Amino acid sequence: MTDTSGTAPVLPRPIENAHRITSDEAAIAAAHLLAEVFAEDASQRDRDRQLPWAELDRYSASGLGAITVPREYGGADVSYVTLAEVFRILSVADPALGQIPQNHFGVLGVIRELATPAQKKRIYAQILAGQRLGNAGPERGTPTILHQTTTLSTEQGKLRLHGTRFYSTGALFAHWIPTRALDEQQRSVQVLVARDTPGVEVVDDWNGFGQRTTASGTVKFNQVAVDPDNVLPVWQLADRPGLSGPVSQLIHAAIDTGIARAAIDDTIRYVREKSRPWIDSGLERASDDPYTLHAIGRLQIDLHATEEILREAAAEIDTIAAAPITAESSARASVAVAHAKILSTEIALQASEKLFELAGSSATRAAPNLGRHWRNARVHTLHDPVRWKYHLLGNYELNGALPRRHQWN
Repeated sequence: MTDTSGTAPVLPRPIENAHRITSDEAAIAAAHLLAEVFAEDASQRDRDRQLPWAELDRYSASGLGAITVPREYGGADVSYVTLAEVFRILSVADPALGQIPQNHFGVLGVIRELATPAQKKRIYAQILAGQRLGNAGPERGTPTILHQTTTLSTEQGKLRLHGTRFYSTGALFAHWIPTRALDEQQRSVQVLVARDTPGVEVVDDWNGFGQRTTASGTVKFNQVAVDPDNVLPVWQLADRPGLSGPVSQLIHAAIDTGIARAAIDDTIRYVREKSRPWIDSGLERASDDPYTLHAIGRLQIDLHATEEILREAAAEIDTIAAAPITAESSARASVAVAHAKILSTEIALQASEKLFELAGSSATRAAPNLGRHWRNARVHTLHDPVRWKYHLLGNYELNGALPRRHQWN
């Protein structure tokens, strides 16, 4: 196992006495408590690229990683409204700590849809104990994100996983690393591999200018032995309607909404405390500038609209999940989330850019590190190009075309 971050542990520590969250209210309360702590050193972690090992251990011990585990398996099975709010709260404090668990919940969604009862009992018990799921993400150098060369094959009677993945958010910190691979029938499967399995190498080579502490780098699987009980037939998701894709996109939108809230909060704080009024205004305080007041009002309206649409999208998924999923209801979930994805992308970028216009040139200095908001927004909003969300909505409304389902969602 490789970890180039220097002082960080090579492997994630076991979590002892993870708290058991039993209600939506408790999940929200836990998120607020963690966010208070995470916000304190968020800027320093970003500036110095200090990987959040201790913060993630605290997150796991809080029980938040298990809030979507079904009640019959001992979890709180919180609503999607609550799930989105938890991610929004954490991302206001530190969007890297918001993004790292995103794939954890995405994989839990796949497990809910595809795993056998025996698999669910075993995996959910590990999640309730505080273990984290990472992600070995898409491959680099392929024609599209759907192409892959990672394989799961039988060699001398045993399953072996071989391949190299990237954009592996959370893998460095994870107890288990899920990845997609092609089986011997060339079908896409989800494989869960323990982080300490021989042949697994996690390389901390993520160097994006935003979301700097997500460690979204490389994972290599070199003929890794795989237990057949840790393989899920993810290819089936392309052939039947489900909610794993919309839920994954909902979480992305919640993270971007959190980035926007943090940027606006810092804009208001800086203008109040440090900005100087423009000389032609004749004003004594920058916070009395009428153009600044107008801009802050506009940002707050757009953010409030985004937060409400995010909540509506999550509530729509809750309603849809309460009944058997059909192609039409799955499409409604994707459409609802597309609205949230568009608005959250636009407000995150707008708020983080407007920060400097309103706060002034002093806000661009390295010391306050306010540029992290724009860097985080610019990098994270690239998850699924928003221009195609407009296309999805237009095609649905005008032509009645249902959004496509993808095996990688």
